[in-house]
Amino acid sequence: MRRMVLNLFVVLFLVLESWPALASGLQFDKSEYAARRKNLMARIPDGAAIILGAQPGGEPYVQNNDFMYFSGVEIPNAILIIDGKNQESTLFFTITESGARNEGISLELVNHPKEVTGIEKVFPVEQFNTYLLRMASPTTVLYTSFKPEELQREISNEKFGTLFGNMMTNPWDGRLTRELQFVQHLKSRFPQVEVRDCSPMIWDLRSIKSQAEIELLRSCGALGAKAATEMMKACRAGVYEYELSAIYEYYCRKAGADIAYNVIISSDENHPYLHYYKHDRKLVDGDFLVVDAGPDLGYYDVDISLSYPANGKFTPRQREIYETGLAVQKEFLAVFRPGMTAAQAHDIVWKNLTKRGFDMSKDIFKIRTMQNGISHNVGMAVHDPAGSGGRGPLKVGQVFAVDIYAVFPDEKLGFRVEDTVVMTETGCEVLTKGIPREVPEIEAIMKKPGFIQVLKEKGLY
Repeated sequence: MRRMVLNLFVVLFLVLESWPALASGLQFDKSEYAARRKNLMARIPDGAAIILGAQPGGEPYVQNNDFMYFSGVEIPNAILIIDGKNQESTLFFTITESGARNEGISLELVNHPKEVTGIEKVFPVEQFNTYLLRMASPTTVLYTSFKPEELQREISNEKFGTLFGNMMTNPWDGRLTRELQFVQHLKSRFPQVEVRDCSPMIWDLRSIKSQAEIELLRSCGALGAKAATEMMKACRAGVYEYELSAIYEYYCRKAGADIAYNVIISSDENHPYLHYYKHDRKLVDGDFLVVDAGPDLGYYDVDISLSYPANGKFTPRQREIYETGLAVQKEFLAVFRPGMTAAQAHDIVWKNLTKRGFDMSKDIFKIRTMQNGISHNVGMAVHDPAGSGGRGPLKVGQVFAVDIYAVFPDEKLGFRVEDTVVMTETGCEVLTKGIPREVPEIEAIMKKPGFIQVLKEKGLY
Protein backbone atom coordinates (compact mmCIF):
# COMPACT_ATOMS: atom_id res chain seq x y z
CA MET A 1 0.00 0.00 0.00
CA ARG A 2 2.82 2.42 0.88
CA ARG A 3 4.48 1.85 -2.48
CA MET A 4 1.19 2.33 -4.36
CA VAL A 5 0.38 5.59 -2.56
CA LEU A 6 3.88 6.94 -3.16
CA ASN A 7 3.71 6.08 -6.86
CA LEU A 8 0.37 7.88 -7.15
CA PHE A 9 1.92 11.06 -5.76
CA VAL A 10 4.86 10.72 -8.12
CA VAL A 11 2.53 10.46 -11.12
CA LEU A 12 0.48 13.45 -9.94
CA PHE A 13 3.51 15.72 -9.62
CA LEU A 14 4.95 14.54 -12.94
CA VAL A 15 1.78 15.70 -14.66
CA LEU A 16 1.97 19.10 -13.00
CA GLU A 17 5.65 19.88 -13.57
CA SER A 18 8.12 19.16 -16.36
CA TRP A 19 11.45 20.44 -17.70
CA PRO A 20 10.85 22.84 -20.61
CA ALA A 21 12.27 21.50 -23.91
CA LEU A 22 13.89 23.76 -26.50
CA ALA A 23 11.56 24.46 -29.44
CA SER A 24 14.09 23.03 -31.91
CA GLY A 25 14.54 19.84 -29.95
CA LEU A 26 18.29 20.49 -29.58
CA GLN A 27 19.81 20.63 -26.12
CA PHE A 28 22.39 23.27 -27.12
CA ASP A 29 22.66 25.98 -29.76
CA LYS A 30 23.51 24.61 -33.20
CA SER A 31 26.89 26.37 -33.06
CA GLU A 32 27.90 24.02 -30.23
CA TYR A 33 27.33 20.97 -32.40
CA ALA A 34 29.03 22.61 -35.38
CA ALA A 35 32.16 23.20 -33.30
CA ARG A 36 32.21 19.55 -32.24
CA ARG A 37 31.92 18.38 -35.85
CA LYS A 38 34.74 20.76 -36.85
CA ASN A 39 36.94 19.29 -34.12
CA LEU A 40 36.38 15.79 -35.48
CA MET A 41 36.99 16.94 -39.06
CA ALA A 42 40.39 18.23 -37.99
CA ARG A 43 41.29 14.71 -36.88
CA ILE A 44 40.18 12.98 -40.11
CA PRO A 45 41.48 15.13 -42.99
CA ASP A 46 41.90 12.00 -45.10
CA GLY A 47 38.31 10.77 -44.91
CA ALA A 48 34.84 10.85 -43.40
CA ALA A 49 33.24 9.44 -40.25
CA ILE A 50 29.94 7.56 -40.46
CA ILE A 51 28.00 7.65 -37.20
CA LEU A 52 24.93 5.46 -36.88
CA GLY A 53 21.96 6.72 -34.91
CA ALA A 54 20.09 4.46 -32.51
CA GLN A 55 17.28 2.28 -33.74
CA PRO A 56 13.84 2.29 -32.09
CA GLY A 57 13.12 -0.47 -29.64
CA GLY A 58 13.04 1.08 -26.20
CA GLU A 59 10.33 3.20 -24.63
CA PRO A 60 10.86 6.07 -24.70
CA TYR A 61 13.33 6.37 -27.59
CA VAL A 62 16.81 7.66 -26.74
CA GLN A 63 19.61 8.51 -29.13
CA ASN A 64 23.11 7.07 -29.23
CA ASN A 65 25.34 9.37 -27.15
CA ASP A 66 27.97 9.81 -29.88
CA PHE A 67 25.32 10.68 -32.47
CA MET A 68 23.66 13.09 -30.03
CA TYR A 69 27.02 14.67 -29.23
CA PHE A 70 27.61 15.74 -32.84
CA SER A 71 24.07 16.56 -33.95
CA GLY A 72 21.56 17.00 -31.13
CA VAL A 73 19.13 15.04 -33.33
CA GLU A 74 16.95 12.47 -31.56
CA ILE A 75 15.34 10.95 -34.68
CA PRO A 76 15.42 7.11 -34.89
CA ASN A 77 17.48 5.34 -37.60
CA ALA A 78 19.32 8.52 -38.60
CA ILE A 79 22.86 8.48 -40.02
CA LEU A 80 25.43 11.26 -39.80
CA ILE A 81 28.49 11.67 -42.04
CA ILE A 82 31.18 14.07 -40.87
CA ASP A 83 33.49 14.63 -43.85
CA GLY A 84 37.00 15.80 -43.01
CA LYS A 85 38.14 15.97 -46.64
CA ASN A 86 35.33 18.24 -47.82
CA GLN A 87 34.74 19.97 -44.47
CA GLU A 88 31.00 19.34 -44.41
CA SER A 89 28.43 17.15 -42.70
CA THR A 90 25.46 15.23 -44.06
CA LEU A 91 22.43 14.03 -42.13
CA PHE A 92 20.18 11.21 -43.34
CA PHE A 93 16.77 10.52 -41.83
CA THR A 94 13.23 9.63 -42.79
CA ILE A 95 10.27 10.09 -40.47
CA THR A 96 6.61 10.91 -40.98
CA GLU A 97 4.86 13.74 -39.18
CA SER A 98 2.81 11.17 -37.28
CA GLY A 99 5.94 9.26 -36.32
CA ALA A 100 7.61 12.46 -35.15
CA ARG A 101 4.61 13.43 -33.03
CA ASN A 102 4.50 9.96 -31.47
CA GLU A 103 8.14 10.32 -30.42
CA GLY A 104 7.77 13.95 -29.30
CA ILE A 105 10.20 15.11 -31.98
CA SER A 106 10.07 18.77 -32.93
CA LEU A 107 8.31 19.31 -36.26
CA GLU A 108 10.54 22.34 -36.77
CA LEU A 109 13.49 19.95 -36.77
CA VAL A 110 11.75 17.52 -39.15
CA ASN A 111 10.55 20.19 -41.60
CA HIS A 112 13.57 22.55 -41.50
CA PRO A 113 16.53 20.34 -40.50
CA LYS A 114 19.27 22.44 -42.11
CA GLU A 115 18.16 25.62 -40.38
CA VAL A 116 17.67 23.94 -37.00
CA THR A 117 20.82 21.80 -36.93
CA GLY A 118 23.24 23.82 -39.05
CA ILE A 119 24.19 20.60 -40.86
CA GLU A 120 25.05 21.46 -44.47
CA LYS A 121 23.31 18.60 -46.27
CA VAL A 122 20.18 16.63 -45.35
CA PHE A 123 18.77 13.69 -47.35
CA PRO A 124 16.24 10.90 -46.83
CA VAL A 125 17.91 7.85 -45.30
CA GLU A 126 17.00 5.86 -48.43
CA GLN A 127 19.70 7.86 -50.28
CA PHE A 128 22.51 6.82 -47.92
CA ASN A 129 23.64 3.87 -50.08
CA THR A 130 23.89 5.98 -53.24
CA TYR A 131 25.74 8.72 -51.35
CA LEU A 132 28.20 6.22 -49.92
CA LEU A 133 28.87 4.67 -53.34
CA ARG A 134 29.88 8.10 -54.66
CA MET A 135 32.03 8.89 -51.63
CA ALA A 136 33.93 5.60 -51.33
CA SER A 137 37.26 5.68 -53.15
CA PRO A 138 40.79 4.38 -52.58
CA THR A 139 41.84 7.87 -51.48
CA THR A 140 39.11 8.26 -48.86
CA VAL A 141 39.33 6.57 -45.46
CA LEU A 142 36.00 5.62 -43.92
CA TYR A 143 35.85 6.04 -40.17
CA THR A 144 33.18 4.58 -37.94
CA SER A 145 32.82 3.44 -34.35
CA PHE A 146 33.92 -0.13 -33.67
CA LYS A 147 32.47 -0.01 -30.14
CA PRO A 148 28.78 -0.53 -29.26
CA GLU A 149 26.42 2.43 -29.25
CA GLU A 150 25.94 4.00 -25.85
CA LEU A 151 22.30 4.50 -24.90
CA GLN A 152 20.79 5.81 -21.67
CA ARG A 153 22.28 4.10 -18.59
CA GLU A 154 24.87 2.38 -20.76
CA ILE A 155 28.66 2.61 -20.90
CA SER A 156 30.14 1.66 -24.25
CA ASN A 157 33.29 -0.13 -23.09
CA GLU A 158 31.45 -2.04 -20.37
CA LYS A 159 28.68 -2.91 -22.84
CA PHE A 160 31.29 -4.27 -25.26
CA GLY A 161 32.74 -6.49 -22.54
CA THR A 162 29.30 -7.92 -21.81
CA LEU A 163 28.44 -8.49 -25.48
CA PHE A 164 31.87 -10.00 -26.14
CA GLY A 165 31.37 -12.63 -23.48
CA ASN A 166 27.65 -13.26 -23.82
CA MET A 167 27.20 -12.97 -27.57
CA MET A 168 30.30 -12.64 -29.77
CA THR A 169 32.35 -15.47 -28.22
CA ASN A 170 29.38 -17.52 -27.05
CA PRO A 171 29.58 -20.86 -28.94
CA TRP A 172 25.78 -20.93 -29.12
CA ASP A 173 25.51 -17.38 -30.47
CA GLY A 174 28.52 -15.85 -32.22
CA ARG A 175 26.82 -12.71 -33.57
CA LEU A 176 28.77 -9.51 -34.09
CA THR A 177 27.64 -6.24 -32.57
CA ARG A 178 25.66 -3.93 -34.86
CA GLU A 179 28.72 -1.71 -35.21
CA LEU A 180 31.14 -4.53 -36.11
CA GLN A 181 28.57 -5.92 -38.54
CA PHE A 182 28.51 -2.48 -40.20
CA VAL A 183 32.32 -2.48 -40.35
CA GLN A 184 32.22 -5.89 -42.01
CA HIS A 185 29.70 -4.65 -44.59
CA LEU A 186 31.87 -1.61 -45.38
CA LYS A 187 34.95 -3.77 -45.90
CA SER A 188 33.18 -6.33 -48.06
CA ARG A 189 31.32 -3.81 -50.25
CA PHE A 190 34.25 -1.40 -50.59
CA PRO A 191 37.41 -3.56 -50.50
CA GLN A 192 39.39 -0.69 -51.98
CA VAL A 193 38.62 1.55 -48.98
CA GLU A 194 40.40 1.54 -45.64
CA VAL A 195 38.01 1.40 -42.65
CA ARG A 196 39.25 2.72 -39.30
CA ASP A 197 37.85 2.99 -35.78
CA CYS A 198 37.03 6.56 -34.75
CA SER A 199 35.83 5.72 -31.23
CA PRO A 200 39.06 6.93 -29.53
CA MET A 201 38.87 10.25 -31.40
CA ILE A 202 35.26 10.81 -30.40
CA TRP A 203 35.98 9.88 -26.81
CA ASP A 204 38.93 12.28 -26.73
CA LEU A 205 36.57 15.09 -27.73
CA ARG A 206 33.87 14.01 -25.27
CA SER A 207 36.38 13.87 -22.41
CA ILE A 208 36.88 17.66 -22.42
CA LYS A 209 33.68 19.58 -21.74
CA SER A 210 32.72 22.91 -23.30
CA GLN A 211 31.29 25.77 -21.25
CA ALA A 212 27.80 24.87 -22.46
CA GLU A 213 28.24 21.30 -21.26
CA ILE A 214 29.63 22.42 -17.91
CA GLU A 215 26.66 24.74 -17.38
CA LEU A 216 24.26 21.87 -18.03
CA LEU A 217 26.26 19.64 -15.68
CA ARG A 218 25.99 22.34 -12.99
CA SER A 219 22.21 22.20 -13.33
CA CYS A 220 22.31 18.42 -13.24
CA GLY A 221 24.54 18.54 -10.16
CA ALA A 222 22.22 20.94 -8.34
CA LEU A 223 19.29 18.64 -9.09
CA GLY A 224 21.20 15.60 -7.89
CA ALA A 225 22.16 17.36 -4.67
CA LYS A 226 18.53 18.36 -4.04
CA ALA A 227 17.24 14.83 -4.65
CA ALA A 228 19.96 13.29 -2.46
CA THR A 229 19.22 15.71 0.40
CA GLU A 230 15.47 15.05 0.26
CA MET A 231 16.14 11.31 0.24
CA MET A 232 18.28 11.73 3.35
CA LYS A 233 15.59 13.78 5.12
CA ALA A 234 13.00 11.05 4.55
CA CYS A 235 15.20 8.27 5.94
CA ARG A 236 14.20 6.67 9.24
CA ALA A 237 14.47 3.26 10.85
CA GLY A 238 11.39 1.36 9.62
CA VAL A 239 11.49 2.85 6.12
CA TYR A 240 12.06 0.50 3.19
CA GLU A 241 14.94 1.07 0.79
CA TYR A 242 12.51 1.07 -2.15
CA GLU A 243 10.72 4.06 -0.60
CA LEU A 244 13.95 6.06 -0.51
CA SER A 245 14.76 5.09 -4.10
CA ALA A 246 11.28 6.21 -5.20
CA ILE A 247 11.79 9.58 -3.51
CA TYR A 248 15.09 10.15 -5.32
CA GLU A 249 13.53 9.25 -8.64
CA TYR A 250 10.54 11.47 -7.94
CA TYR A 251 12.67 14.58 -7.39
CA CYS A 252 14.59 13.88 -10.60
CA ARG A 253 11.46 13.34 -12.67
CA LYS A 254 9.73 16.31 -11.05
CA ALA A 255 12.42 18.45 -12.71
CA GLY A 256 11.95 16.74 -16.08
CA ALA A 257 15.06 14.60 -15.68
CA ASP A 258 15.64 10.87 -15.45
CA ILE A 259 18.00 8.80 -13.30
CA ALA A 260 21.45 8.15 -14.72
CA TYR A 261 21.56 4.60 -13.34
CA ASN A 262 19.62 2.42 -10.93
CA VAL A 263 19.69 3.99 -7.48
CA ILE A 264 22.18 2.02 -5.37
CA ILE A 265 21.47 1.53 -1.68
CA SER A 266 23.79 -0.66 0.38
CA SER A 267 23.14 -1.46 4.03
CA ASP A 268 23.88 -4.21 6.54
CA GLU A 269 25.08 -7.39 4.77
CA ASN A 270 24.90 -5.69 1.34
CA HIS A 271 27.74 -3.21 1.94
CA PRO A 272 30.33 -5.31 0.04
CA TYR A 273 28.16 -5.16 -3.11
CA LEU A 274 28.88 -1.69 -4.39
CA HIS A 275 26.18 -1.76 -7.10
CA TYR A 276 23.38 -3.26 -5.01
CA TYR A 277 20.04 -1.93 -6.25
CA LYS A 278 17.39 -4.43 -5.14
CA HIS A 279 16.03 -2.08 -2.43
CA ASP A 280 14.75 -5.09 -0.50
CA ARG A 281 15.59 -4.21 3.10
CA LYS A 282 13.48 -2.54 5.75
CA LEU A 283 15.92 -0.31 7.59
CA VAL A 284 16.42 -0.98 11.27
CA ASP A 285 17.91 1.06 14.09
CA GLY A 286 21.71 0.97 13.79
CA ASP A 287 21.83 0.55 10.00
CA PHE A 288 24.29 2.70 8.08
CA LEU A 289 23.48 3.45 4.44
CA VAL A 290 25.61 4.04 1.38
CA VAL A 291 23.56 5.70 -1.37
CA ASP A 292 24.95 6.07 -4.89
CA ALA A 293 22.64 7.93 -7.28
CA GLY A 294 22.63 10.58 -9.98
CA PRO A 295 20.20 12.28 -12.37
CA ASP A 296 20.33 12.33 -16.15
CA LEU A 297 19.44 15.77 -17.51
CA GLY A 298 19.46 16.41 -21.25
CA TYR A 299 21.70 13.38 -21.92
CA TYR A 300 24.20 14.44 -19.24
CA ASP A 301 24.83 12.70 -15.91
CA VAL A 302 26.42 13.36 -12.56
CA ASP A 303 27.56 10.77 -10.02
CA ILE A 304 26.92 11.25 -6.29
CA SER A 305 27.43 9.06 -3.23
CA LEU A 306 26.64 9.80 0.38
CA SER A 307 26.54 7.88 3.64
CA TYR A 308 24.44 8.32 6.77
CA PRO A 309 22.84 6.40 9.65
CA ALA A 310 19.25 5.23 9.18
CA ASN A 311 18.26 6.66 12.57
CA GLY A 312 19.95 10.01 11.95
CA LYS A 313 22.59 9.65 14.67
CA PHE A 314 26.16 8.49 14.05
CA THR A 315 27.68 5.92 16.38
CA PRO A 316 31.32 6.57 17.40
CA ARG A 317 32.56 3.93 14.91
CA GLN A 318 30.37 5.22 12.08
CA ARG A 319 31.58 8.73 12.77
CA GLU A 320 35.24 7.68 12.86
CA ILE A 321 35.08 5.94 9.50
CA TYR A 322 32.92 8.58 7.85
CA GLU A 323 34.94 11.60 8.98
CA THR A 324 38.19 9.92 7.97
CA GLY A 325 36.86 9.25 4.47
CA LEU A 326 35.49 12.78 4.20
CA ALA A 327 38.88 14.19 5.21
CA VAL A 328 40.55 12.17 2.45
CA GLN A 329 38.08 13.45 -0.14
CA LYS A 330 38.54 17.07 0.99
CA GLU A 331 42.30 16.74 0.62
CA PHE A 332 42.02 15.42 -2.92
CA LEU A 333 39.61 18.20 -3.85
CA ALA A 334 42.09 20.77 -2.51
CA VAL A 335 45.13 19.18 -4.18
CA PHE A 336 44.03 18.37 -7.74
CA ARG A 337 45.52 20.65 -10.40
CA PRO A 338 45.75 20.49 -14.21
CA GLY A 339 48.68 18.34 -15.32
CA MET A 340 48.70 16.30 -12.12
CA THR A 341 48.38 12.52 -12.15
CA ALA A 342 46.39 10.48 -9.64
CA ALA A 343 49.63 9.02 -8.25
CA GLN A 344 51.09 12.49 -7.68
CA ALA A 345 47.91 13.62 -5.95
CA HIS A 346 47.93 10.52 -3.74
CA ASP A 347 51.46 11.24 -2.50
CA ILE A 348 50.62 14.84 -1.62
CA VAL A 349 47.35 13.89 0.10
CA TRP A 350 49.00 11.18 2.22
CA LYS A 351 51.72 13.64 3.32
CA ASN A 352 49.09 16.26 4.20
CA LEU A 353 47.04 13.78 6.22
CA THR A 354 50.15 12.67 8.10
CA LYS A 355 50.93 16.30 8.96
CA ARG A 356 47.37 16.70 10.23
CA GLY A 357 47.90 13.86 12.69
CA PHE A 358 46.06 10.99 10.99
CA ASP A 359 47.40 7.52 11.81
CA MET A 360 48.19 6.24 8.32
CA SER A 361 48.74 2.71 9.63
CA LYS A 362 45.02 2.26 10.33
CA ASP A 363 43.03 -0.22 8.29
CA ILE A 364 41.03 2.45 6.47
CA PHE A 365 44.15 3.81 4.76
CA LYS A 366 45.24 0.35 3.60
CA ILE A 367 42.07 -0.33 1.59
CA ARG A 368 42.69 -0.11 -2.15
CA THR A 369 39.63 2.04 -2.80
CA MET A 370 41.04 4.84 -0.66
CA GLN A 371 44.13 5.32 -2.79
CA ASN A 372 43.86 7.96 -5.52
CA GLY A 373 40.54 9.82 -5.34
CA ILE A 374 39.81 9.65 -9.07
CA SER A 375 37.21 7.04 -9.98
CA HIS A 376 36.13 7.72 -13.58
CA ASN A 377 35.19 10.45 -16.04
CA VAL A 378 31.58 11.67 -16.04
CA GLY A 379 29.49 13.22 -18.82
CA MET A 380 27.01 11.77 -21.28
CA ALA A 381 27.63 8.44 -19.56
CA VAL A 382 28.06 8.14 -15.83
CA HIS A 383 31.34 6.35 -16.64
CA ASP A 384 32.27 8.60 -19.52
CA PRO A 385 35.05 7.40 -21.86
CA ALA A 386 38.45 8.77 -20.97
CA GLY A 387 39.74 8.82 -24.55
CA SER A 388 43.25 7.93 -25.63
CA GLY A 389 44.75 9.66 -22.59
CA GLY A 390 43.24 7.13 -20.21
CA ARG A 391 43.97 8.04 -16.62
CA GLY A 392 46.79 10.38 -17.54
CA PRO A 393 47.39 13.91 -16.26
CA LEU A 394 44.27 15.93 -15.44
CA LYS A 395 43.11 18.41 -18.08
CA VAL A 396 41.12 21.63 -17.90
CA GLY A 397 37.51 20.83 -18.80
CA GLN A 398 37.75 17.22 -17.65
CA VAL A 399 34.77 16.13 -15.53
CA PHE A 400 35.30 13.22 -13.17
CA ALA A 401 34.15 11.62 -9.93
CA VAL A 402 36.16 12.15 -6.74
CA ASP A 403 35.16 8.98 -4.98
CA ILE A 404 36.34 7.72 -1.57
CA TYR A 405 34.86 4.51 -0.20
CA ALA A 406 35.64 1.52 1.95
CA VAL A 407 33.84 -1.58 3.18
CA PHE A 408 34.14 -3.43 6.49
CA PRO A 409 32.16 -6.65 5.90
CA ASP A 410 32.75 -8.11 9.36
CA GLU A 411 31.09 -5.02 10.85
CA LYS A 412 28.33 -4.88 8.23
CA LEU A 413 29.53 -1.36 7.62
CA GLY A 414 30.70 0.71 4.67
CA PHE A 415 30.86 4.31 3.59
CA ARG A 416 31.19 6.32 0.39
CA VAL A 417 31.68 10.01 -0.31
CA GLU A 418 31.55 10.93 -4.00
CA ASP A 419 31.15 14.19 -5.89
CA THR A 420 31.34 15.08 -9.58
CA VAL A 421 33.86 17.84 -10.31
CA VAL A 422 35.24 19.75 -13.29
CA MET A 423 38.92 20.60 -13.58
CA THR A 424 39.51 24.34 -13.97
CA GLU A 425 42.70 26.34 -14.49
CA THR A 426 43.17 26.60 -10.73
CA GLY A 427 41.70 23.37 -9.34
CA CYS A 428 38.41 21.54 -8.86
CA GLU A 429 34.93 22.98 -9.06
CA VAL A 430 32.42 20.70 -7.35
CA LEU A 431 29.38 20.39 -9.61
CA THR A 432 27.32 18.50 -7.01
CA LYS A 433 27.68 20.97 -4.16
CA GLY A 434 24.88 21.54 -1.66
CA ILE A 435 24.77 18.07 -0.11
CA PRO A 436 25.08 17.94 3.68
CA ARG A 437 28.51 16.36 4.22
CA GLU A 438 29.59 17.22 7.77
CA VAL A 439 28.27 15.01 10.56
CA PRO A 440 26.48 17.87 12.41
CA GLU A 441 24.82 18.94 9.11
CA ILE A 442 23.63 15.40 8.41
CA GLU A 443 22.27 14.86 11.91
CA ALA A 444 20.52 18.24 11.86
CA ILE A 445 18.80 17.75 8.51
CA MET A 446 17.70 14.22 9.38
CA LYS A 447 15.72 15.63 12.29
CA LYS A 448 13.56 17.54 9.83
CA PRO A 449 10.47 15.91 8.30
CA GLY A 450 11.00 14.54 4.83
CA PHE A 451 8.66 13.49 2.03
CA ILE A 452 7.31 10.45 3.88
CA GLN A 453 6.90 12.20 7.21
CA VAL A 454 5.05 15.18 5.71
CA LEU A 455 2.59 12.88 3.94
CA LYS A 456 2.09 10.81 7.08
CA GLU A 457 1.35 13.92 9.09
CA LYS A 458 -1.37 14.84 6.61
CA GLY A 459 -2.79 11.31 6.70
CA LEU A 460 -1.87 10.69 3.07
CA TYR A 461 0.69 7.91 3.50
